[in-house]
Amino acid sequence: MSKETHAKENPHVVIIGAGFAGLQAARDLDNAPVQVTLIDKQNYHLFQPLLYQVATAGLSPEDIAHPVRAILRGQDNLNFRNTEVIDVKLTEQRLVTKTGELHYDYLIIAAGGTHNFFGLRSVAAHSFGLKTIEEAVSIRNHVLERFELANQENDADKRRAMLTFVVVGGGPTGVESAGALSELFYKVLTKDYPRLNFKEVRILLLEAGQNLLPAVPEDLQEFTTETLWKKHVEVRFGAMVTDFDGERVTLKGGEIIPAQTLIWAAGVRAAGLIDMLGVNQGSLARAIVTPTLQLSEHPEVFVIGDAAHCEENGKPLPMNALVALQQGSAAASNIWRLLQDDKCEPFIFHDLGSMATIGRNSAVAKIGSLKIKGLIAWLLWTGVHIVRLAGFRNRLFVFWKWFWDYIFYERAVRLITKE
Repeated sequence: MSKETHAKENPHVVIIGAGFAGLQAARDLDNAPVQVTLIDKQNYHLFQPLLYQVATAGLSPEDIAHPVRAILRGQDNLNFRNTEVIDVKLTEQRLVTKTGELHYDYLIIAAGGTHNFFGLRSVAAHSFGLKTIEEAVSIRNHVLERFELANQENDADKRRAMLTFVVVGGGPTGVESAGALSELFYKVLTKDYPRLNFKEVRILLLEAGQNLLPAVPEDLQEFTTETLWKKHVEVRFGAMVTDFDGERVTLKGGEIIPAQTLIWAAGVRAAGLIDMLGVNQGSLARAIVTPTLQLSEHPEVFVIGDAAHCEENGKPLPMNALVALQQGSAAASNIWRLLQDDKCEPFIFHDLGSMATIGRNSAVAKIGSLKIKGLIAWLLWTGVHIVRLAGFRNRLFVFWKWFWDYIFYERAVRLITKE
């Protein structure tokens, strides 16, 4: 029997999304008696946790992205399609993509998440998100352009607005972005712009709640806040943004902050594809799934990662890479069980901890009951992120660039490009 004939007789598993969840599911279906089709509108897997490093000139886009075909090379039962899904016909078990239609026996939806601006249209129109390579490069270009313009601006008020950078959101992305901007400005750009008065530079981290990094204990939250202040980051709590027109940030209560840069890290929701399914949605527009990660009315469909509303102890699981990876494996395992006429098993999340870097020699981490901060946490964070990168080349290049930056205080990618 030829390989093509065998593939046609096998059940067809389609996976939407080559992020952490989808890629893990595809890997775990290697050697399964199925034909797997992985679909993504990008031809690469993006390591999103380091996207802020591209935005702050620490890494190049190719350092944190790796071709999907290279990652899954050698997996004989898999076909990758670089296209975008525009509709899902659940009752017909059919997908509509920009390059044609696909029928499936099992479907894994790992479409990921997107920005949540909470209805603030002006903020959505003028701020910078941080979910894609294009957005990260846009931030890098914009930030460097502000310094170039400020270096030529004689009006003090205009110059200060150019040099005011607002980051909204006190989660890991906001904290890490603010810390990285501080190091870029005060360790690197001070050498590039000796005529600029860096006392005019402001970095504000605005959090609508009363603490940073809600996933870590209170003492680590306080350490994070104190460290950011030492890095010249103004941390403000109870600061809710209501408007941004590209020149002024307006807060609830009426305060106006002249600024030309707002990086939005305050909200995320499920990708728009989930809205098309016509299924029950929970918090942040995520599809409500059964404990086995299936849609209740369509058990042949699994929803995982940021797109899935899956509860544990009455609370939805967080939208992060650790949950996505484990759900990817769980969905693949349950498809294996269905192929053997066995029952699917409920998903149980194993919390391995959380961590965030604040900058050079400083990070916080919670692993089980263990709380770590400072240099040791930073070394742990560095090691974990290098190991998790896809591709040996990426790991080598990221390690080398971080080492170079650590020794010489030099960011290698201070380029204003047309990307």
